[in-house]
Amino acid sequence: MGITKSEKFTEQQNQIANFAKAFGHPARVAILQHLFKINTCICGDLVEEIGLAQPTISQHLKELKNLGLIKGNIEGTKVCYCIHNENWTKMKLVMHEFLDQDILTTECC
Repeated sequence: MGITKSEKFTEQQNQIANFAKAFGHPARVAILQHLFKINTCICGDLVEEIGLAQPTISQHLKELKNLGLIKGNIEGTKVCYCIHNENWTKMKLVMHEFLDQDILTTECC
């Protein structure tokens, strides 16, 4: 598989692709849904809730955190995660603009 040449695309195109990546795995969707439901979470709770192994949950949390959709705070030996409200709002605006496009012509293939 080749390397993505992200510099060939606009910042918005890269943003959309990165945000879409967050929804590209059902475990990440389940994690986000759970975080919205309880508004904060300790990683161990996610293992019980989602039913995946701790390393798998940690990898998905890392991905969501790198994308900026969640944030984590260290509390003793545990890390609490929650939705990053500001970045979530930005993501919604970018995705809404992209998904709200309409086809301007009915003539096609």
